[in-house]
Amino acid sequence: MSLTTPAQHRKALWMMLAATLMWSIAGMVTRKLDSAEGFEITAIRSFFAALTILVLWPFIHREQRLIDALRSGKAVWIAGLCWSVMFCCFMIALSLTTVANVLVVQSVGPIFTALLSWWWLGRKVGLRLWGVILMAAAGVAVMFILDAQALSGRHWVGVLVALGIPLAAALNWNLLERMGKGVDFISAVLIGAVISGLLTLVLAWPLKSSLHDVGLLALLGVVQLGIPCAICVVAAKYLPAPEMSLLSLLEVIFGISLSMLFTAERPSATTLIGGAMVLGAIALNELWNLRQARPSS
Repeated sequence: MSLTTPAQHRKALWMMLAATLMWSIAGMVTRKLDSAEGFEITAIRSFFAALTILVLWPFIHREQRLIDALRSGKAVWIAGLCWSVMFCCFMIALSLTTVANVLVVQSVGPIFTALLSWWWLGRKVGLRLWGVILMAAAGVAVMFILDAQALSGRHWVGVLVALGIPLAAALNWNLLERMGKGVDFISAVLIGAVISGLLTLVLAWPLKSSLHDVGLLALLGVVQLGIPCAICVVAAKYLPAPEMSLLSLLEVIFGISLSMLFTAERPSATTLIGGAMVLGAIALNELWNLRQARPSS
């Protein structure tokens, strides 16, 4: 990352704030759907997300053609497959369990990334990170062991599906580190949207969504996925990775808050306590990483 001025840094912070707020509307909007579920939600949302990326491409990459980005190597396609898993698991999990459960499970991605990096790339995991992992695990235990509702029927299946999000994210980041950084993020998102859209369209056919549902899913594809991913690409040029990871946790806070304000969904006390433990552990770790990454000046 090139030298960043204070003005660029502040601008990037506001961009990430906007991106996480847009990401966080997924649960709230999904709860307003009439009849669309699971595969159908993912297919329509992915279609509009891909369309958004195609429209924004000339503004993001003024000197690179899309076809050249897609031919840049297998890494971009592997990253696209990881994104498709995240897109599918996120929306399917939301149809099975609460917004809070999905978002908190999603937030443990940095831990899975660190563990996979330790096992696969040989990176050391210090006592501090093991402490973070134990604290986050305790938070998950509070959520899903002490709360009987979280273990009942659809909720348990939803939690298992949601685990695909941080697992795919961990594989994505470690693959990119191992294979090189020359992967265009926005083209990988486009590939992921197309793959998840086509796969779930086959499973959801024939579609039964009302015009009301299609309108809401178009909102998700454009505002909740396509635009914030494009914003994230620009912001990443001016923010260090630890700061990006820390700011991304705002999606969990915003998402749970919006769900509580605008839907009938109310997380249990154990979910809130366990979620706070998970978020607190990861936030402290990322703050430490950010402090270490900054120059002494």
